Amino acid sequence: MTQLKDPKTQRKAFERLVEEYGEQLYWHVRRIVLLHEDANDVVQNVFLKAWTRLDTFHEEAKISTWLYRIALNESLDFVRRKKLQTLSMDDADGLISNQLLADEYFDGTETEAMLHEAIARLPDVQRKVFTLRYFDEMKYSEMSQLLNTSEGSLKASYHIAVKKISDFFKRRD
Repeated sequence: MTQLKDPKTQRKAFERLVEEYGEQLYWHVRRIVLLHEDANDVVQNVFLKAWTRLDTFHEEAKISTWLYRIALNESLDFVRRKKLQTLSMDDADGLISNQLLADEYFDGTETEAMLHEAIARLPDVQRKVFTLRYFDEMKYSEMSQLLNTSEGSLKASYHIAVKKISDFFKRRD
């Protein structure tokens, strides 16, 4: 960590950071923004923001937690901006699934595309918690640090999200 603070070694240390966390962050972001090109853009923004804000990183948190927080915020900001540019979710029935299935980098099934559509319809907090728990298999204690929220409220958000996703699939049958 001291190498990231030292101007002489900062650039090389940051390059190692990008190599070490780039793929993890890509998949974390991809699960939120869904499309490959969008995920690449967001990850670039994450590392750009991290680089320009290295001086704000305080070592009481792990560097991975700090990067995940930036990635989560950048991903959700991207999704919010994109929603403003498109139709409302009620008018966009199947839009996300269709976009994913058309994405040459998406190798999932139609059911997986529907899951991502259901997740995209969740409120931000539930989407964050569900994504971190389901895809990243993050423990509630880690999420609590990352999101500055109690474990109890995270568990409640996760279970509500699961119920909403389940209901989404029931309506599709």
